[in-house]
Amino acid sequence: MTCQSSESTDGIESDRRGDDNSRTVESDESRIALAMKDLKNTGWYWGSLTANEAKEILQDASEGTFLVRDSSQRDYLFTISAKTSAGPTNLRIEYKHGKFKLDSVVLVKPKLKQFDSVVHLVEHYVQLSRTSDKAPSNSQPSATPPNGTVQLLLTKPVYTATPALQHLCRIAINRTTRQVQDLPLPNRLKDYLTDYTYNV
Repeated sequence: MTCQSSESTDGIESDRRGDDNSRTVESDESRIALAMKDLKNTGWYWGSLTANEAKEILQDASEGTFLVRDSSQRDYLFTISAKTSAGPTNLRIEYKHGKFKLDSVVLVKPKLKQFDSVVHLVEHYVQLSRTSDKAPSNSQPSATPPNGTVQLLLTKPVYTATPALQHLCRIAINRTTRQVQDLPLPNRLKDYLTDYTYNV
């Protein structure tokens, strides 16, 4: 039987906590790095664009036009700038416990979906916007609800530059199928398609 002093036990527990913290930091760093890689591949990530610059870009755009940029607030990494029925607006993206979600009022926060990447988050809300856009509605589109809130639509990204035709084709294929490996294509092309699996 081996005896350890409480000091050495405390040291071991402290080391374990330190290892867990370093794994969390390492895990967060790798998740954020992967999110940045995906975002840079989209063509609609604008980097350090300011809120005013985003407003200028979106001012004459149609409702649902959006872009993603770095957040100007230190507590947030990214912001979605979008054109709503009330004009351009900004929605912060929160990163907590390895997941991304939209920032919101305290009562709504627990109900918001969380995602592994910013692109997946945006893709989800684009899909929601497309399905709600197709749904028959008895009320006027873009009508402001009585409580003064506006509906968020994300339908059309604003690209920093004209996307490459191969990227647009990849998005079109991704919208059609999720089983890229089953397609009769060369492996190199399959690799290109699986490098960006999103449809927005």
